[in-house]
Amino acid sequence: MPTSKSPDVIVVGAGVVGAACAYYAARSGLSVTVVDRGPVAGGTTGAGEGNLLVSDKEPGPELDLALLSTGLWRTLAEDLPQHTEYEPKGGLVVASTGPGLDALRDFAAAQTTAGVTAQEIPADRLHDLEPHLAPGLPGGVHYPQDAQVQPALAAAHLLRASRAEVRTGEEVTAVLTGPRGEVRGVRTPSGTLHAPCVVNAAGTWGGELARLAGAHLPVLPRRGFVLVTEPLPRVVRHKVYAADYVADVASASAALQTSAVVEGTPAGPVLIGASRERVGFDRTLSVEVLRRLAAQATALFPVLARVRALRTYAGFRPYMPDHLPAIGADPRVPGLLHACGHEGAGIGLAPATGLIIARLLTGGEPPLDVTPFRPGRFAAA
Repeated sequence: MPTSKSPDVIVVGAGVVGAACAYYAARSGLSVTVVDRGPVAGGTTGAGEGNLLVSDKEPGPELDLALLSTGLWRTLAEDLPQHTEYEPKGGLVVASTGPGLDALRDFAAAQTTAGVTAQEIPADRLHDLEPHLAPGLPGGVHYPQDAQVQPALAAAHLLRASRAEVRTGEEVTAVLTGPRGEVRGVRTPSGTLHAPCVVNAAGTWGGELARLAGAHLPVLPRRGFVLVTEPLPRVVRHKVYAADYVADVASASAALQTSAVVEGTPAGPVLIGASRERVGFDRTLSVEVLRRLAAQATALFPVLARVRALRTYAGFRPYMPDHLPAIGADPRVPGLLHACGHEGAGIGLAPATGLIIARLLTGGEPPLDVTPFRPGRFAAA
């Protein structure tokens, strides 16, 4: 039976989404325990670039979530330590052909009607924003709302600010339920934790946690690699990517896709992505992926051809078939809420997700329409 020391809510997952859920739940007056099978930010968060983007999202529910999160991240940047490396540097999306620029222009115009700030940059002004860009590009679009954060540090500081009890290295092996199927807590190898609510923020393992509770979420891992260069002077000022990255993000293909995404960091290294492929949890190093990333990055920034890549790392994005996360109460399991399936956008969307979960936990009004994110939209397998 629950004791006086039982928390109000258990959050499963100590990545940035779970940390944001804990942070906003605690600010709403709830006591929180966070449980993770590994360390803080040991999954998708720790393998991310820290992108906080509106530029890659078409008008719709995900963009609405991103715009809300953009404002919340600005507030968090004032409240959390500067060590999170929050940097509102903006994004620059560049086209490689005239028709590509036309398509990018139309995409940006639609985003503008949804509240995005987007400014077309003609060819002769691209180098004002990025002096080291390759010559001959026909133009691009500047997105001043795009930003970046160091994701592992952001997760750690959100958890610290929440004052939640954090239990790492404890895998949830069962979700405990009562006679009416309602959540009663979780079981780990260390014992039983009681709570009337459990938040599934388990990232790529979100589908497995849902299964333990008797629910269904079709979360799949989508692997990606990132190249990290030696420390450099600030040769890349914004987050810069080729326009075809947007199509890759929206694709449902399981096959390998790569498109150049290049950004500098306050510490000096340049991060080069992005690749996507569904290969399960296979972490095998792919030389072909790294070759493609390097070639595409140097095509955008020729100066990088003379720079050493010091390391690479792989991560798994929690992919959902309709490219929308599951956020909200599970209709099949009272007391179970989901906050997973954000794919590569989880770091950017974490604050809005956490705020929504906190409002639902406390009976408040969500800050936006959560219907598109309802976990019950997927039929059982």
